[in-house]
Amino acid sequence: MPTTRLPTALYRADQVRELDRLAIEVHGIPGATLMERAGAAAFRVLRARWPESRRLGVLCGSGNNGGDGYVVARLAREAGLEVTAWQVGNGPRAGGDADAALARLRAAGVEPVGFEAGAPVDCDLLVDGLLGTGLDGPVEGVWAAAIDALNDSGRPVLALDIPSGLHADTGAVLGRAVAARVTVTFIGLKQGLVTGAGPGRCGRLVYDDLGVPAAVPAALGPSARLLDADDHAAWLAPRPRTAHKGDFGHLLVVGGAPGMAGAARMAAEAALRAGAGLVSLATHPEHAALVAQARPEIMAHGVDGVAALAPLLERATVVAAGPGLGRSAWAWALLEAVLDSGRPLLLDADALGLLVEAPRERSDWVLTPHPGEAARLLGREAAAVQADRFAAAAALQARYGGVLVLKGAGTLVQGPAETPGVCPAGNPGMASGGMGDVLGGIIGALLAQGIPARVAAELGVCLHARAADAAAAAGGERGLLATDLLPHLRRRVNP
Repeated sequence: MPTTRLPTALYRADQVRELDRLAIEVHGIPGATLMERAGAAAFRVLRARWPESRRLGVLCGSGNNGGDGYVVARLAREAGLEVTAWQVGNGPRAGGDADAALARLRAAGVEPVGFEAGAPVDCDLLVDGLLGTGLDGPVEGVWAAAIDALNDSGRPVLALDIPSGLHADTGAVLGRAVAARVTVTFIGLKQGLVTGAGPGRCGRLVYDDLGVPAAVPAALGPSARLLDADDHAAWLAPRPRTAHKGDFGHLLVVGGAPGMAGAARMAAEAALRAGAGLVSLATHPEHAALVAQARPEIMAHGVDGVAALAPLLERATVVAAGPGLGRSAWAWALLEAVLDSGRPLLLDADALGLLVEAPRERSDWVLTPHPGEAARLLGREAAAVQADRFAAAAALQARYGGVLVLKGAGTLVQGPAETPGVCPAGNPGMASGGMGDVLGGIIGALLAQGIPARVAAELGVCLHARAADAAAAAGGERGLLATDLLPHLRRRVNP
């Protein structure tokens, strides 16, 4: 049955094709049956989401994705809807499952009409059955025109399995892609649906296993997995009544060059809200008194050089360096001392920029770049990072070690020799200054509390995103501030 509760296992397109094969050849479910189930699942979602729609338009390609579209069109006609089906391309292969679905559509009284570029697609609701998961090159010609027609229609679009034009493995747009209001995906959740351009193109994502036995997906190891803070809930168990601040670590935040005190303060305050026992801030001397006055729980120290930083490093459990650090000689000297301190580290923002100039590898740090920072760390363009975020995260982890957090829509967490995790939570309101500083403080605090690096990164990313979603629900996405997350964060670290 369709569900918005998504499975955690993610797969590449070739793996999903193998799942199809196993269902058909090993478990004896005919391909035509799977196609009927897919179309029926999509039609149920369509009727539940748009019950008032009476005029349905379905754009069908030449493969099995088009076959699913034929089924939806037939079921709609049988339910009394006015249906127009457009055939894009040459039509299905003779004798295949899609060809049989087309014959049943014709028997129901719907004859597909050929699609022509520029032709109107004027219906209450449109269904994208154009291109499936096998797409691996730029969308051109009549296919591009059909996608443009869907996107320019002004009508809601339901995508079957994947929005046409979206790469199933990377989440990249292959020239152009359908912007769906809802996407119903089948059998195996494709990893490209949940990161990069995927979330924006999919709209609401609904999953249906098509009644395939659980043994089918269990036969293949997933290529990635969806993250959920609940998976790590044991690390957020109630604290013992005899607890004291020394039990929960001492995080040192290093940052805040002249004019950039806010970033360091937000990281430090987020660390306190995420449960660190003690938080110190090593910042430029001109900021220390202001930070202490605004948030006295932060032990703010004015640091004019390495000598002043040394005793703070000695007392710290973990160091989070980078928020507002800048790239001056002062910043470089502090970062070198941090790198030489022997403490577990989280590096973000300007610390990553300085790392570009002097690359090194460590096993005991967490790096949290956004796509632009990731591109500089890899010596490539940001567009190349976004074109394949999974590959970029793996390359960064291999080059720099530790645990890598690639921020953005569908934030990735990549550890050494581990299946990457993808965070499905979060919202566009997070595209504002300071969000990364808050995330760095959260992960730093979890590290300071003794949580292993990979778990701290996964849990921190999920807590951050969930807090942002709660803050957006309370007041809207536009105008969301990084500090708006803090009260919601506190509630989420106390489940």
